[in-house]
Amino acid sequence: MNILQYLASALQAGLGNLAAYLAAHVLLCLLPAFLVAGAMAALVPKEAIMKYLGRDASKWVSYPAALLAGSVLAVCSCTILPLFAGIRKKGAGLGPALTFMFFAPASNILAIMLTGVQIGMDIALARILLCMVFGVAIGLIMSWLFRKEEAQEIINNGLPFSGGANVPRRIWVFFALLLAVLIVGTLQVGLLRTPFASFTLPAAWAAPFQAWLDRVVPPNPALGIEGVSVQGVFLIGLLALIGVTAWKGLNRVDEGFNAWTGISLGVMSFTLVIAAFQVTAGSDGLRVGIAGRLLAEIVLLAALWWMALRKMEQEEVQSWLWEMWRFVKQIIPLLITGVFIAGIGRALVPSSWIQAVSGRNTLLGNLAPVIFAIFIYFPTLVEVPVAQTFLALGMHRGPLLAYLLADPELSLQSVLVTSSIIGKKKTAVYVILVGLFSTAAGLIFGHFAG
Repeated sequence: MNILQYLASALQAGLGNLAAYLAAHVLLCLLPAFLVAGAMAALVPKEAIMKYLGRDASKWVSYPAALLAGSVLAVCSCTILPLFAGIRKKGAGLGPALTFMFFAPASNILAIMLTGVQIGMDIALARILLCMVFGVAIGLIMSWLFRKEEAQEIINNGLPFSGGANVPRRIWVFFALLLAVLIVGTLQVGLLRTPFASFTLPAAWAAPFQAWLDRVVPPNPALGIEGVSVQGVFLIGLLALIGVTAWKGLNRVDEGFNAWTGISLGVMSFTLVIAAFQVTAGSDGLRVGIAGRLLAEIVLLAALWWMALRKMEQEEVQSWLWEMWRFVKQIIPLLITGVFIAGIGRALVPSSWIQAVSGRNTLLGNLAPVIFAIFIYFPTLVEVPVAQTFLALGMHRGPLLAYLLADPELSLQSVLVTSSIIGKKKTAVYVILVGLFSTAAGLIFGHFAG
């Protein structure tokens, strides 16, 4: 293979990974997360966040609260980023916020259940216990190392002492609806996933088009490479339309609504509904499945917009949408860059290298999958079958646990976005701590696992 073919292959891998990511993870996962983060930043008073996660909150309250919040959100590492940004903006302490970001994607209840079923309960229990202990330890260390900066931020921002907050009931209902949209879109349970009805749309072009997509972006479930479906191409087009309409309708929404505001919100809602359908291309056309996720999204979105129109004040809605759009502009470019580079890295790093290096429970054997996790991104739950593949290839169970802890935390796009939120210095220390603790977790577990 000459240099041009090599570069073309790497470029194809990067673009393919980006296309698969945009089609599969931005809509039902990341878009609702931005809506939640915007509401958190705009509508939830600082006192409500600081009471449990604030810089002055008791460590006996803030860290258990961070773990509890993280355990119930079955979200990807990229989805947790806007939520992390939101609680930081509202005054959450550095330590509890990082504990939340560390724990949520790696040890939420769904990830632990899937790990136990597919790999073994020993790995699942070790994953949740060590992630809990090390997540709190990382938060405490970061809080101590940067205690002066945190104290200075309290002085600069005039953050109030953590206490009670009078939050109107409509705000909590609105926030609960947003969280429900996020959870329904990401929760992988039979009630939401299993179709109860289906129909076929005549489309002779669908099967040949899907075959072409599979050649351009070859799927490989064993390595977590999802490929792009016909529905995914349509969703990418709708995502581009969201970007255009949102730029016109939300870029100055803090000054007031315009016609494009309603159009952009309508396109967002329509796209979320389309993403909830289960569409597969076959020889007879497009087979469309209807599952509980679709009905739940329709009901929740209808309730959400009814609340926004009838129960919320215009200034509250403007502030919510403005904060949401601000997070999008801050995070999405970095995510796209990181996913593209990760796709190139996935194509360049051979699985045989991982097998050879991590076949024993050594320091290098545990460090290798941690470094691998930086450059090769797999979304939450996908890393479980990938880990199962590594185990079948001969990876020791110690390094396997190190990978399962590091993969949701150290992806390149996560590092880039985290740096934009808390700064390069803090991010560098956080990455080093995650790497060290993940490696230590693998060594400890590998010693007892044999």
